[in-house]
Amino acid sequence: MSNNTILLVDDDTSLIELLAMRLEANNYHVLAAHRGTQALQLLQQNSIDLVVTDLRMANMDGFELFENIKKNHIGLPVIMMSAHGSIPDAVDAMQQGFVSFLSKPIESQALLEAIENTLKNHKKRDNALSKHHFHGLIYQSTAMHQVVQQIQALAPSQANILIQGASGTGKEVTANAIHKASNYAEGPFIAINCGAVPAHLLESELFGHKKGAFTGATQDKVGLVQSADGGTLFLDEIGDMPLDLQVKLLRVLQERSVRPVGGHTEQPVDVRIVSASHKDLYQAVANKEFREDLYYRLNVVSIRLPSLQARPEDIPLLANRFIKRIADGQKVISPQAMTCLLSYHWPGNVRQLQNVIEHVAALSSSKLITADAVENAIPELGETSFKGLNDAKKQFEHDYIKKVLSLCQGNVAEAAKLAQRNRSDFYKLLKKHQISC
Repeated sequence: MSNNTILLVDDDTSLIELLAMRLEANNYHVLAAHRGTQALQLLQQNSIDLVVTDLRMANMDGFELFENIKKNHIGLPVIMMSAHGSIPDAVDAMQQGFVSFLSKPIESQALLEAIENTLKNHKKRDNALSKHHFHGLIYQSTAMHQVVQQIQALAPSQANILIQGASGTGKEVTANAIHKASNYAEGPFIAINCGAVPAHLLESELFGHKKGAFTGATQDKVGLVQSADGGTLFLDEIGDMPLDLQVKLLRVLQERSVRPVGGHTEQPVDVRIVSASHKDLYQAVANKEFREDLYYRLNVVSIRLPSLQARPEDIPLLANRFIKRIADGQKVISPQAMTCLLSYHWPGNVRQLQNVIEHVAALSSSKLITADAVENAIPELGETSFKGLNDAKKQFEHDYIKKVLSLCQGNVAEAAKLAQRNRSDFYKLLKKHQISC
């Protein structure tokens, strides 16, 4: 059963009613507008999957309506129908960006086929984006593509991996992706944040303890190292581990065995260690805050995660994935709201983006997430710094091109069309601002 919502726009009331009956009989949800201005209002208030509009209407014709949709509802497919059907009209419609052109009187089968094909092609485009997933990592940026290539190359080995990156960049998700792509994938993936566990408890958490080893140890406890046997142990914020425990972890890595607190025998373990830190561990070694020998044991291979600001192309993918998961497909992000998300610098990275989406999803009563909702969730969006006119123009042009490319998923031809520039001029702008796609 289709969940798609079709907006019909025509000043012929009887035709609208007839088409609505045909579409509803085929399980489409139909909204109707008798004027272009009414259609724009419905587009603001509802989540629409496809617009079918007449060409000739009073006050606002189909082309004017489409120009508004193209500007404010980027990517929304539009089918044109007209009683004045002609080859020039059809050619002009297709050049403007309409996905299909139907001549009146409208045949039911032709209308249904046009709608079905349009939605299918639109879904294919969405599915193409879904291919940019790698064991939980969601991306289409060059920066993250390089990270995934690294993971694919390194995962099958037994080498310990150090993941570095700012807070919120997705270090645990990356560690899990490494695990799932590795020869340890059938084993457990166990994670611990070394900075979140009190120092006096961390040793027992990692290595386990024997009954009576200390006050309160009323029974034997298996540590996380042993629990991860045959799999991957992810040590997040490894830079916060106390120096005395670093010595014991180093022994585990060297001997591939673990001795519980209060125990007298070593127990062999086969575990892949993936660690992460937002700190500069190399500098921590220089400051005598982290053991050099452990650093080189953990940092056999290093993966550095980019900030979200360095991968803006991924923001629409991530935001749409979060809203789909949080709202179970019941809410969508409007193009204007997405533009707001793209304009922000995200100091908290992917974690902050997820928090913002959770915030707006919880507080938005309508199905459509608006720009106002995003701006309320991110007060800093209203804060701007003063720049000279030339610098402001240059920054605007750079940001505009990046946004257009992001909205068009890196397709230069579509981006040039959206920016109302020919392709060669758009390529010159890319070169001018040193933007790759």
